[in-house]
Amino acid sequence: TVRQDLSRPLVDAFFGWLTAQAARVSRKSDLGEAMAYMLRRQDGFRLFLDDGHVDIDSNLVENAIRSPAMNRRNALFAGHDEGGRSWARFASLIGVCKMNGVEPYGYLLDLFTRLANGHLDKDIDALMPWAYIPATKPEIPSLPGK
Repeated sequence: TVRQDLSRPLVDAFFGWLTAQAARVSRKSDLGEAMAYMLRRQDGFRLFLDDGHVDIDSNLVENAIRSPAMNRRNALFAGHDEGGRSWARFASLIGVCKMNGVEPYGYLLDLFTRLANGHLDKDIDALMPWAYIPATKPEIPSLPGK
């Protein structure tokens, strides 16, 4: 009820404003493409209004994947679009591990070992962080200088 009373008028006003602004901007510009993206997906952006299970914002997920600090070494991934997508995948996977109480480094070490040893594709769901059970307690090597 609160979302309907307070949020829906704001969301409706925002998308009305966005529609008007999008008509003033070239669709081929970066800004025009971003506006068109939001307008095409406004049903998804409005989902929280009708489904109380959907969070109003994504701060929980964003904060969970923010913790792997960007530094010079992993920032190199972001020099190319595919590198940036790879970094986002790893950061998301690490965040999901933490949300499910799974130690990320041990998980990734075990995951890659199982995949290299021929883990079957049909059983891939068992390797997801929310269903993960370590085969054995992984031996985590110490890092040089640590």
